[in-house]
Amino acid sequence: MKVGIVGFAGAGKTTVFNALTGLTAEVGGYGSKERPNLGNIKVPDARVDTLGDIYRTRKRTYAEVAFVDVAGPAEQHSTTGLDAKLVTAMRDVDALAHVVRAFPDPLGTRPTDPAADIASFDAELMLSDLIQVENRLARLKKDQKATPQERALFERCHSALDAGQPLRSLDFDDEERQLMAGFRFLSLKPQMILLNVAEADVAAGVPPAIQEAARTRAIPTFVAMCGQTEMDIAQLDPAEQAEFLRDLGLTAPARDRFIVAAYGLLDLISFLTAGEDECRAWPVRRGTKAQRAAGKIHSDIERGFIRAEVIAYEDFISHGSEARCKEAGKLRLEGKDYVVRDGDIIHFRFNV
Repeated sequence: MKVGIVGFAGAGKTTVFNALTGLTAEVGGYGSKERPNLGNIKVPDARVDTLGDIYRTRKRTYAEVAFVDVAGPAEQHSTTGLDAKLVTAMRDVDALAHVVRAFPDPLGTRPTDPAADIASFDAELMLSDLIQVENRLARLKKDQKATPQERALFERCHSALDAGQPLRSLDFDDEERQLMAGFRFLSLKPQMILLNVAEADVAAGVPPAIQEAARTRAIPTFVAMCGQTEMDIAQLDPAEQAEFLRDLGLTAPARDRFIVAAYGLLDLISFLTAGEDECRAWPVRRGTKAQRAAGKIHSDIERGFIRAEVIAYEDFISHGSEARCKEAGKLRLEGKDYVVRDGDIIHFRFNV
């Protein structure tokens, strides 16, 4: 799963990328680079740590999310639309993390207006989608095999976009989403706001006015962080990180909150496997059934699925062991159509 770090030039996207990944990608003037920066980031999960302590496991493996640092447009009010390479890069990700500048412009050439930047960037996404929708409608009018349902769908999309309404704000059923899947509309992708603030403003969080600006565009997730400070923290070794955070009055880096929020933005949950060899979090889409989830571990387990032995994480912690959960009736045997829940500890039985 990929989250694209996007936004206007000068918002601090690459600084945020470095803060998240601990990498040292070159900052400043990133728009001239041919390829986006890419980094896989572990999702903090205290459940893996707790199970690892209980089992004294040899290995702990966390879920991961890939973050892509995408070069942004230089202008806040483009009349020509987004660059083709930028559009292609954004279409290739599953969700967008929009980095919005809320720190003073070091050069003093541009005012700081996060709400306007949120609206302007979304307008760019909608313009790109509108062009696609109009082209599709023109083809549908000539296509004798086009169904009334498809025409109605794209006409609804056109009406929304033309009125300045992003596609993510509309409700689509599974069939409609299937019809649109190949277009990878930008304003349909889940989006979150990362407000890049000055260090002195981190504790204040995201101001209510900015939260409202995001919500009106169907963006319910937002996080405030100081990209520069977090990048500095990420470059330190763990002991120095803890000391640096204490000096700032923080208990954990903001990047942990952001990564967890991005994981939720992708509508992912984690089921767990636990034992002496490894304790591991396995990411799956919310609503995934047991047999499909088994395939995350190995295709043979999915193909030869018999049943899943399931213990809720809270029950395991409450009773202290698998044996005690079984005695208390907290170990359940579930079939292939069982919908996996976040925190389920699962052992799959299979035969191939």
